[in-house]
Amino acid sequence: IRYCDTLGCDDPPTIYGRVKNLAQEIQLPIEVHTHNDLGMAVACALAGARGAIDGGVDAYINTTINGMGERTGNADLVSVILALRKSSGSKKLNLLEARIDLSQAWRIAKYTSYAFGVPIPINQVGVGDNAFAHESGIHADGALKDRRNYELYDFQELGRGEPEMVETGRKITTGEYGGIKGFRNVYEKLEIKFKNEQEASTILELARYANVHTQKPLVSDELLFIARYPEQARKILSVIPPS
Repeated sequence: IRYCDTLGCDDPPTIYGRVKNLAQEIQLPIEVHTHNDLGMAVACALAGARGAIDGGVDAYINTTINGMGERTGNADLVSVILALRKSSGSKKLNLLEARIDLSQAWRIAKYTSYAFGVPIPINQVGVGDNAFAHESGIHADGALKDRRNYELYDFQELGRGEPEMVETGRKITTGEYGGIKGFRNVYEKLEIKFKNEQEASTILELARYANVHTQKPLVSDELLFIARYPEQARKILSVIPPS
């Protein structure tokens, strides 16, 4: 059963009580779907899930990457996971499987922002530009001495910390109008070499098709995937949604 607060009008105590009562009556697993119209999507999602668990059933939480969704969005995936793992009331309950890995969270959040053309808010939990920024003297001093003074979790947990290179000069991209020369230049920068012209032409064809599909220049991860796994890429690009 899915409990949907589509208007985003619930608050944590209310949704907890409603979902708990529902769980006790139906004794079926409950999925909680919340909206962020009052800025409480994550808090309500957690409260609803706790209500289901306290009512004696399993709980599931609807989330979206970067909290993207109708109007003001839905419960953010990274925020929900961090809240379940790090918040005072939830971390002792072990509500998440240990195998859930956040090490790709930063890359996924950035790619989603790029793919949808929606910037990540600078104060976005875990992945925003300011998530680990410190300016106040006492904060900066404390964080430098021991991150636990002012940071609840390590940025490395989210896959952050590696320097990023930004091209500021000539930029060659590969897309639906790309040719072999430019294509080879792009892949050489990614340290990918081709056995022969036939292999290069095959990969270029896939890259062009993928570019037409996305209507955006392909990012490095997409180009690498196509080069390393051309058959899998071909299958993905040829999938036809059911009518």
